[in-house]
Amino acid sequence: MPYSFLSHLECSRTGDSYDADQVQGLSEVGAPLLARYDLERVRAGVTREQIASRPPDLWRYHEVLPVRDPAHVTTLGEGMTPLLPLPSYGASIGIPGLLMKDEGLIPTGTFKARGAAVGVSRARELGVRSVAMPTNGNAGAAWSLYAARAGLGSLIVMPVDAPEITRRECVVSGAELYLVDGLINHAGALVKAAVESRAGCQEVSTLKEPYRIEGKKTMGYEIVEQLGWQVPDVILYPAGGGVGLIGIHKAMREMQELGWIGETLPRLVAVQARGCPPIVDAFRAGLDESTLVPGTHTLAFGINVPKALGDFLVLQGVRESGGTAIAVGDDAILAELGHLAAAEGAWICPEGAACLAAARELRESGWIGEHERVVILNTGTGLKYPETVPVDVPVLPRDGSVPPPPG
Repeated sequence: MPYSFLSHLECSRTGDSYDADQVQGLSEVGAPLLARYDLERVRAGVTREQIASRPPDLWRYHEVLPVRDPAHVTTLGEGMTPLLPLPSYGASIGIPGLLMKDEGLIPTGTFKARGAAVGVSRARELGVRSVAMPTNGNAGAAWSLYAARAGLGSLIVMPVDAPEITRRECVVSGAELYLVDGLINHAGALVKAAVESRAGCQEVSTLKEPYRIEGKKTMGYEIVEQLGWQVPDVILYPAGGGVGLIGIHKAMREMQELGWIGETLPRLVAVQARGCPPIVDAFRAGLDESTLVPGTHTLAFGINVPKALGDFLVLQGVRESGGTAIAVGDDAILAELGHLAAAEGAWICPEGAACLAAARELRESGWIGEHERVVILNTGTGLKYPETVPVDVPVLPRDGSVPPPPG
């Protein structure tokens, strides 16, 4: 039986087919290409029980991933992150069944490792010699490290105020790193120009190659498997480029075709920051895509994307699932980050905390019911964002005593 049942690539706007065994970027109309599989053959040859017996990483779903030969799989052990109950915190916001998919425990510390693992593996299989991308930080870190693992070169351009740790990850991996005085869209223009002058170099910007989304979609497969092949009522996802939300929606549709889940989809929530809400604005206006928002700013740097290439796919996934889009403030993000750590002992990234703030607001409005099963995506470890927790504590003399607790 084939390792992968990849059949072709499909333009997300026109439905036209493209050869999956050639290096591909965008379609002829400038739209992302989506990987398609022979799901009838997968359904006939693979069972959920077989999946469950495999090693606990994302490659357990290899029939619906694009790498044809397992010899090209580039892995650091990514996948099957915990789906953690949050009983104390959940009860405090009126959602006692709240769960958190914790991507902070994945290699490189963020969910970006999923897209990097599959994207780099497929690039390696297709003969690519180096990869190049603009990034808000974490994606560049992940792709540079996985490229090193695969023996590929990497060119990374990120905004000058991206998290410092992500720069260090790029440097230690041997990546060619540049900083730009601007946002990710400015970095993207520089990458595009650089790739045109380099033979064998593939641009792997968000959705400008077809396979990052395939790694991200495995979050959807894992959530369903971890719930006993049941779907939750709601999934909240921090949407910058939105690839993970698009991927989760794609996974749900594939599992429906495979007969692994029923007709009901989880309601998908695209969470953004009030300082950068283009997809939320488009959703509220009933538009099919967003418009560029200049001068954006949020401490949740990973979702500071003024205009996402795949915004129309994010909006499509939200609407098809009966979901919504919501923006939250930076103060609320920081507050929920602290509340969760104090209640559950989990220090998460600001983007994940944005989902907590959104869950609180949606519960207060009644959009989320008290007894619904709700999953929030924490996309990275808080250890990568030390600046979110100011430390101002007293220094005690060596021969002193610890003062009594306050209050």
